[in-house]
Amino acid sequence: MTDQSVGIDAIEIHTGKLKLDLAETFAPKMGDDPGKYTKGLGLYASSFPDTYEDIVTMGANAAHRLMDRKGLEPEDIGRIDVATESAFDHSKPVSTYIAGCLEQVYEGDFHHANKGERKFACVAGTQSIDDAYNWIRAGRHRGRAALVIATDTALYARDDPGEATQGAGAVAMLIDEDPDLVELSNAQGYGSADETDFLKPQQQFPSVDGKRSVKVYLARMREALVDYESVAGDIHPDDFRLGPFHTPFPGMVRKAAVLAYRHITRDTEIEDDLDDQIGRQPRPEAFDDDAAYMDALGDYTDKLKDTDRYQEWYDRTIDPTLSISREVGNWYTGSVHVARVSGLKALAEDGEDATGQKLLVGSYGSGAQAEIHVETVQENWLDEIDALNVDEQLEARYDLDFDEYEDVHDAHNFDEERGVEEFRTPDEEFVFDGWGRMGERKYQYVE
Repeated sequence: MTDQSVGIDAIEIHTGKLKLDLAETFAPKMGDDPGKYTKGLGLYASSFPDTYEDIVTMGANAAHRLMDRKGLEPEDIGRIDVATESAFDHSKPVSTYIAGCLEQVYEGDFHHANKGERKFACVAGTQSIDDAYNWIRAGRHRGRAALVIATDTALYARDDPGEATQGAGAVAMLIDEDPDLVELSNAQGYGSADETDFLKPQQQFPSVDGKRSVKVYLARMREALVDYESVAGDIHPDDFRLGPFHTPFPGMVRKAAVLAYRHITRDTEIEDDLDDQIGRQPRPEAFDDDAAYMDALGDYTDKLKDTDRYQEWYDRTIDPTLSISREVGNWYTGSVHVARVSGLKALAEDGEDATGQKLLVGSYGSGAQAEIHVETVQENWLDEIDALNVDEQLEARYDLDFDEYEDVHDAHNFDEERGVEEFRTPDEEFVFDGWGRMGERKYQYVE
């Protein structure tokens, strides 16, 4: 196995071209206070795919821009892995569709590339990065890079409690040696259990137990953090510049962040410094039963969340990772990777040199599994972040009114047969182009 540095060399984002304003458009029709979404969930808007967009077009468009910007040809790519929980075929992987799209615009082909599709809810994007990392570190890549694409249309049934968290978009990442963006740690931590918090059994829209999903998310994240420390040693809040977490909605990250902070400040000078203000963290041996211990731990966590020390850490380490998610909603497999971009973009805009800084990355997928690993920001990170055009994409989205939103939702509902005109004119991008003889989806590149 090589000791070569491996990580994310480049990253691109493609957001759905339509926007639903939650406060101005969605809340009034739902009869809700806008603060339910903007303050409670931490969301301002959702992104949606236009009628000619889907997980293939969004993924292919992100990958195309990445390859063009990096000057890559198909022969430079040794594998294409797609992570999604929005797949429309139980046999043919989305990666083959995306490769077929890309072959329309490059002279070469991807016949030599290993292609696959990863499924473990939202954590599959990180698992695909792990697969590519292991492939390179094992020396099986023959000098080629891996293309990892996380692409989803995270839509819910109408009037479902999760409807306000919807979103659609893709993140394409190039995994390679000597990466320009971040180097991946060899150490990882996992928390995994057989859970039923979110699932899609032979159905398009998910079935969700919202309250249980939050509890499972937090439990698996804690397990993953403990497991990571068993490999890498104890960690400290000051070790990390950013903490990109899986972000189904920012409000969920607020819950996870304080629990993570509580855990990594135990037996540190931070706990000592806060002793006079809120006391020390409860220890289980001081209680007669688990229920009393958990109650005391909850009380301590509530006090910790209100301290200036915690809030300063949250504002510096967590909040910068949430800005894009607030505007696009949940992208399932792509959400933690959007959080990474959001955080690094914030540092770039502040003029901070993040080279050598570390990110504590927390991925999660319902069902359920969490992964913790560390990434180190590389010397050329700023060039990669400056190359993104995510602000321009967000600004260019078509702002849906509520009737249009209902039409778009129906247009992407497999159970509905409704023709809806496109809202944006395709321009130099891949588009859905109807159905083939065996019911397959067809695509073309529009100049």
